[in-house]
Amino acid sequence: MLSDWVNSFLVWVIRRRIHQIELFMEHPEEVQQNILASNVSRSAKTEYGKQYGFDGVMSYDAFKERVPVVQYEDLAPYITRIKNGEQNILWPSEIRWFAKSSGTTNARSKFIPLSSDSLEDCHFKAGKDMLALYFHNKPESKIFTGRSLRLGGSTQISNVNNQSYFGDLSAILIENFPVWVELRSIPSREISLMNEWETKMKAIAQASIKEEVTSLAGVPSWMLVLMNHILDITGASSIEEVWPNLELYLHGGVSFSPYREQFKSIMPGKGFEFMEIYNASEGFFGIQDQLGAQDMLLMLDYGIFYEFIPIEHIDDDPYDYIIPLNDVVVGETYAVIISTNGGLWRYNIGDTIVFTNTNPYRFKIAGRTKHYINVFGEELMVSNAESALETASALHNCRVTDYTAAPVYMEGKQSGAHEWLIEFDPPPRDLTAFTESLDAHLKSINSDYEAKRHKNMALKMPIVHQAPKGAFYRWLKEKGKLGGQHKVPRLMNNRSILDELLSNVKSMA
Repeated sequence: MLSDWVNSFLVWVIRRRIHQIELFMEHPEEVQQNILASNVSRSAKTEYGKQYGFDGVMSYDAFKERVPVVQYEDLAPYITRIKNGEQNILWPSEIRWFAKSSGTTNARSKFIPLSSDSLEDCHFKAGKDMLALYFHNKPESKIFTGRSLRLGGSTQISNVNNQSYFGDLSAILIENFPVWVELRSIPSREISLMNEWETKMKAIAQASIKEEVTSLAGVPSWMLVLMNHILDITGASSIEEVWPNLELYLHGGVSFSPYREQFKSIMPGKGFEFMEIYNASEGFFGIQDQLGAQDMLLMLDYGIFYEFIPIEHIDDDPYDYIIPLNDVVVGETYAVIISTNGGLWRYNIGDTIVFTNTNPYRFKIAGRTKHYINVFGEELMVSNAESALETASALHNCRVTDYTAAPVYMEGKQSGAHEWLIEFDPPPRDLTAFTESLDAHLKSINSDYEAKRHKNMALKMPIVHQAPKGAFYRWLKEKGKLGGQHKVPRLMNNRSILDELLSNVKSMA
């Protein structure tokens, strides 16, 4: 069959990349130093390069001494100028695309510049590498005999002006995909870029059930919603009945742990594989290169130079503690600092990782540098929570003295939620109205939270419990953590602390 011949040819082409991957696995430090030298040399005549003396950077030590470690807020003025049409600011080649990402303390959204280099040599290269590594593990795969179902972001490409465009990273990638990717992917570009999630989900389901789907790619929370909808409209008891040759799910964006068993229950077929990836608007960082493993390979030749700060020193002077890749040790938790071929120089991405191996460099995602909830892709930060609680308290004449929150995971076809335990003094007269105000303000300041709350598709209304006076103090006392720097974590990505506190509260009743 023609499809079998095409599959065999594409397998051969993609697997040629394995040799290059093995090269950076064997010589990681050399590859990283070459990337740093290339990025710095190319950018020496940019405004940022002139400001920090890139011309005189001949070593990592010189780079470390001259160039500051930054947050998004530090680069925002430069990025705004690029959005407005100026070029050669952070990176020498033209930048026209900006990935709209989740908000920061001072801004509702970030706009990450994407050069042609970062699109081609990072994001698109990673797309091919995912398949190359999969075929390396499963040479008998027939994945190219069918199509890949992609579930990307919902933001249409928008114009900043006649020269600049922004949207979700997934929307930008779809807009720029090579023809061969489009030919083997569903849904169509038009459906993929729909803005309204409910309509989009229905359209994807209807378009995909008629196709031979062999792989899936997307964020677990949304993919689970789509899979359950497909089961509903087809009447099938498992996804295997809909697509008998489905063999791979590429997932990333949020922790897969809460979803693993739910996916296994609707995809019970033998030989089906789950493969984790670690990508963001700022770059593509890791791919699970061993099927069944719990860690990922750090991808070292995507034009990204890596540095790391031990998490215990994240608030100290970065110069004293920042280290290159060759100095990391297994088991330590590090904040990730990147310098990229898109013009992000020594940029703190806010993620933390733990290395599981240094030969080659493999790692697990540990979380964020600050407390957060990101089970559904909502990226709810403590700054969001504090702002929303303050606004709701002012509206309802109450005061929050202590609180914590954690996710309620999806069960079957039920949406997830955030569950809060709050101690007040005085409490609101109407806890339901307070909850509605809390939810409304979170949606107004966090665009990712707002998207996940849309029509309760991934997140339903928060669940808020009023804690009796002294509940948090009692819990800390029982833990021997009164005084000093001890406090209850405000936001957690798991339920361990919240469940303990709720159990304590129940015993106090």
